[in-house]
Amino acid sequence: MNTTRHIKASGLRAAGALLLAAGLLATGCSTGGSTTDAALSALPRSTPENLSAYYGQKLRWRDCGAPGFECSTLKVPLDYEKPDSGDIKLAVARKKATGPGKRLGSLLVNPGGPGGSAVGYLQSYAALAYPAEVRARYDMVAVDPRGVARSEPVECLDGWQMDAYTQTDITPDDQRETDALAAAFKKFANGCESRSGAVLPHVSTVEAARDMDVLRAVLGDEKLTYVGASYGTFLGATYAGLYPERVGRLVLDGAMDPSLAARRLNEEQTAGFETAFRAFAEDCVKRTDCPLGGPGTTAEAAGKNLDAFFQQLDAVPVAAGSSDGRKLTESLGTFGVIAAMYDEASWSQLREALTAAMKKKDGAGLLALADSYYERGEKGTYTNLMFANAAVNCLDLPPAFTSPEQVEQSLPAFEKASPVFGKALAWSSLNCAYWPVRPTGRTHRIEANGAAPIVVVGTTRDPATPYHWAKALAGQLSSGRLLTYEGDGHTAYGRGSTCIDSAINRYLIDGIAPEDGKRCS
Repeated sequence: MNTTRHIKASGLRAAGALLLAAGLLATGCSTGGSTTDAALSALPRSTPENLSAYYGQKLRWRDCGAPGFECSTLKVPLDYEKPDSGDIKLAVARKKATGPGKRLGSLLVNPGGPGGSAVGYLQSYAALAYPAEVRARYDMVAVDPRGVARSEPVECLDGWQMDAYTQTDITPDDQRETDALAAAFKKFANGCESRSGAVLPHVSTVEAARDMDVLRAVLGDEKLTYVGASYGTFLGATYAGLYPERVGRLVLDGAMDPSLAARRLNEEQTAGFETAFRAFAEDCVKRTDCPLGGPGTTAEAAGKNLDAFFQQLDAVPVAAGSSDGRKLTESLGTFGVIAAMYDEASWSQLREALTAAMKKKDGAGLLALADSYYERGEKGTYTNLMFANAAVNCLDLPPAFTSPEQVEQSLPAFEKASPVFGKALAWSSLNCAYWPVRPTGRTHRIEANGAAPIVVVGTTRDPATPYHWAKALAGQLSSGRLLTYEGDGHTAYGRGSTCIDSAINRYLIDGIAPEDGKRCS
């Protein structure tokens, strides 16, 4: 599948953001046929008796982080079909309802990824900046999914190895460069197997959804109330398909369409980033300081100018003032630009970074954007975001491409979808071809028959999860209600639209879902 991002809170670009059919981490989805969520419900499961110890456990809460936050550890089976084979320990955090008013239960949040830390998102953003009326009535809760951050994280490469990985040329021009890219993907996969082989077969979205049901029960909630962004919408929809009778109030913001086959999914996401870039370019060229062209320059011409700059970086990387000698390569420059596509508030930063790199041969600004995308710290260490992202994606669905030759054949379609990013995003989808664990999932429709109303939110110019994906998911869900934000950026809740926020707050607090098809700006 791909990666999904939802940007919220400084330093948490992954905290709700990474569904990108891009990045040296993105994967492809199955090209096979679709099934309904009945196939999910029919998955072989252990009897309730075999899981009773997990559903009946008591969490031991302790103070952690900022005042008011509590943390605990939830035990779930490593393998739900063989619950006696061992446990996984998941990190859980909460901030109790602040009052006044009747407590409505727990509100579970997930920021996306896959691989974004839900606990980090809660502590840095959700429990502090969600609307006060929501925080007053709900215990704000997060669990890092299995394999992510504090929950027995998948590990693959050390910092030096990740630096080399992120600088690998993702637009190979000859066989030597193609072989080098394939070798980088293989080294990444082999690193994951050697460091995290035991957990790799058990980090699927279906298993994470089953973990959420254990947490729901342990928290004492009869039904799940949930806000998921980006990939978090796929996690939430998967839960609804498995447990429609346990759906409470679900908000799926920046939605994915689980029914799409790999090539179409990846191409459409590539087109989504092109749409976002054109919006940026149209804004940029109106300004006299735009490095891609001044007033009168078309967005198409601006894209050609950016592509020419990427080709220059491919030939001669630009110095970036890095203490460790890293330079701005084509791959890092590409993902520096992509990082800024998630949020229009980053456009001014991107203009400045491009100006410095293109006119002054100073790549520090674009390198900083790329580092934020990959979650690289100042000392050269990385979070496990990219490792978990690949592990979940490669397990959830078969790869889009199984050989470099297949990528080569796809290039015309990808470059048509995005003249700026198409080639890079096509090659990035080769990652899972070399994964050491066979996938356990497949494309499917999710209907969740019998579920309470589920609110699906789509942004018309969303780069990472194109708007029509939200329309598709809302149409699949038997109780889906589509809420549309006419604007830029990835996801809509909490991004400044009073209309969107009021509709979601009313749903969460009063249980009144917006009318299907409601549009906001």
